[in-house]
Amino acid sequence: MRICLTLAVTLLTFLLSGCRHSGGGSRQSETAGSSDSISEMSPAYALGFSVSERPDGVRLVTMRHPADTNAVPQHFALIPKGTEPIDIPDGYTPIHVPVERVVCMTMTQLGAFATLDSYDKVVATSNTQRTRNPEWLRRLDDGRVSRIGMEGNFDKEIILACDPDVIFISPHRRGGYDGLKNLGIPLIPFWAFSETTPLGLSEWIKITGMFIGKEQKAIEVFHGIEERYNRLKALAAGATDRPSVMSGEMRGGTWYVPGGNSFYGKLFRDAGARYFMESDTGTDATLMEFEQVYSKGCDADFWRVMNAYHGEFSYDALEASDARYADFKAFRNRKVIYCNLEEVPLYENLPLTPDVLLADMIKAFHPDLLPNHKPVYYHLLQ
Repeated sequence: MRICLTLAVTLLTFLLSGCRHSGGGSRQSETAGSSDSISEMSPAYALGFSVSERPDGVRLVTMRHPADTNAVPQHFALIPKGTEPIDIPDGYTPIHVPVERVVCMTMTQLGAFATLDSYDKVVATSNTQRTRNPEWLRRLDDGRVSRIGMEGNFDKEIILACDPDVIFISPHRRGGYDGLKNLGIPLIPFWAFSETTPLGLSEWIKITGMFIGKEQKAIEVFHGIEERYNRLKALAAGATDRPSVMSGEMRGGTWYVPGGNSFYGKLFRDAGARYFMESDTGTDATLMEFEQVYSKGCDADFWRVMNAYHGEFSYDALEASDARYADFKAFRNRKVIYCNLEEVPLYENLPLTPDVLLADMIKAFHPDLLPNHKPVYYHLLQ
């Protein structure tokens, strides 16, 4: 059964609406002046970009891998259309904004354009396998948005025919981008899903806003996410107990385990739980053998599982994939927290609803704290 995400988000927002009136009040972008605007556009959580603004209105944006301090940064000078700036620093790619025609490579990027009500800016996209947004599906069907193929096999002729101003790439994924460098179209590295915190992931909507001229709307959207998320985090911090949680499952003979300082590691802590890899300092995923995971997680209270399963997933189905799973305490006690990507548009909507994801985790770990919340992405497997 498909979940009505819009209704769920609306209900959660209503339940948490007090956050807009607490402790100093919310920040209203409509009243911000230009000096405040650049301060608001600078990231408070994201590690993958930085922003500065010159007196002539040119914004200097630097992007790099959020968790790799040795990564080579890329620089862009966002120049307001109709102006003739001088002295653009060496190494900066000049881009006149707002851009009008964009190619997106991921659902994360499409989600930002949808949230900013800027569907018309997107002229083409890559993999649309799990897209559920009705408007994107309509535009794909009638040709207003073109399909450019999968990573590693992009159709350059289609891309050129779409005449994009920029291409938002997803450099944490594999393949195909080097072949686009000779098209003469700026490639914008969208590092959102390499951020190590939920709010850092969401904050990339500011990048989208700057490129398409919807900065103030992006600020407003992000502050709403920030306030709801931090209110839930404070709620979970008051829990009297902190259950332990393990994560991942066997794939291709190894276990994909998020690092202790990864997105999910921090999400679990914000939800009032102890992650079984807490002693690990990694920000990316680690590939481990079953025995390694078992030694660390066999007695964990909860177990997060995410996969794409056709049909009704169950404990029987989980055990059928690997009989050893039945030895875990979380399996025996029916404490598996599950997301089925075949039914739930997690990747499409997660970047701008981390507060909903956090609520799902709190509901699993501390159900008494959110008695009226109905899980949206993850639920306790029955």
